[in-house]
Amino acid sequence: MTTESLTRDVRALLRDRHAILLAHNYQRPEVQDAADLTGDSLGLSQAAARTDARVIVFCGVHFMAESAAILSPDKTVLLPRMDAGCPMADMITADDVRRIRDELPGVPVVTYVNSSAEVKAESDVCCTSANAVKVTRAVGAPRVYLAPDQNLAQWVARHTDQEVLYWKGFCPTHHRLRAEQVLEVKARFPGAPFVAHPECRPEVIDLADAVRSTSGMIDYCKALDADTVIVGTEEGVLHRLRKDSPAKQFVLAYPDFVCPNMKLTALEDVLEALERGDHVVTVPESTRVRAKAALDRMLQAGRD
Repeated sequence: MTTESLTRDVRALLRDRHAILLAHNYQRPEVQDAADLTGDSLGLSQAAARTDARVIVFCGVHFMAESAAILSPDKTVLLPRMDAGCPMADMITADDVRRIRDELPGVPVVTYVNSSAEVKAESDVCCTSANAVKVTRAVGAPRVYLAPDQNLAQWVARHTDQEVLYWKGFCPTHHRLRAEQVLEVKARFPGAPFVAHPECRPEVIDLADAVRSTSGMIDYCKALDADTVIVGTEEGVLHRLRKDSPAKQFVLAYPDFVCPNMKLTALEDVLEALERGDHVVTVPESTRVRAKAALDRMLQAGRD
C-alpha cells in the first residue's frame, strides 16, 4: 500500500473507533503527518485527556503510552509497537527509587517523565525537560535527587542553588553526541546557532546557544532570525522544523542522530493496532493513582 492509502485507511479507522492519533516529534515523517497531534510526550497525553476520544493511539515508546493511561483511565490506550521501549527509562526501577529513599531520607526525588509508571509512583514529583529547573526550585529543599537522566540533572544544577544528586542514567541517542562533533559542524557552518536538548552531555551544552525540549526547539527555531540552525536532538524533529520554516536550513549535530525505538512504528503498525484493538497499555490502579499524584504535583509547581 502507498503512504497515501495507508494514511487514508488509518484516518477512517480513527473516526470509526472514536480514536485520536498522537505522534511524538521523533516519529517517522509519515506517522507525524497522519497524526491528530504531534509534540512532546507528556503534552500529548495531557491534550488527549482533554478530548472526548475513547481510544488513544500513541506513536512513541512505552513510557509515553503509560503516561496517557495514567491521565486517561477511562480511555483505551494503544501502543502500535509494544517493543518500542526507552533504554533510559529501563535504567532505573521502582526498587532503585525505594533504595534511594532509604539511603537519603528526607531528600525529595524529582523524576523525569521519561520513566516507567512504577518509578513515577515512587517519586515525590515529576518533571519534563522543559520544566525541570522550575519544578526542582519549587520543591524548595536544599538537596534534591533527580532521576534517571544524569545530563538533565547536571543541566538543572547549573540553574539552581540547590544540591542536585542524580541517578547515572542517560538517553543513548543524545549521550552519543560529543563536543568535537558539534565543533566540526560549527566549523562547516560558521555563525549558525546551535540548539541542544538538555539530555545532551554537559560539554555539548557548553557549546549551545540555546537549550530546549523538542517542542521548545520548534518554537525557538521558528522565531530565530538565522538562515541555518544546528540541531542537537533526534532527527525526527527536523520534519516539523522544515515544515514550519521551509526557508531555513537545519543541520544535525551528527549524521546518525536517530533513536531506533522511535523509528520502529510504521503506518502499517498503526493500522493493525486499530483494526485488531490490541497492544493495549494499562497501568494498575494503585500505581496509576500514585504516579498521577507525582504528575499533579509537577503541574502545581508550574502554577506556583
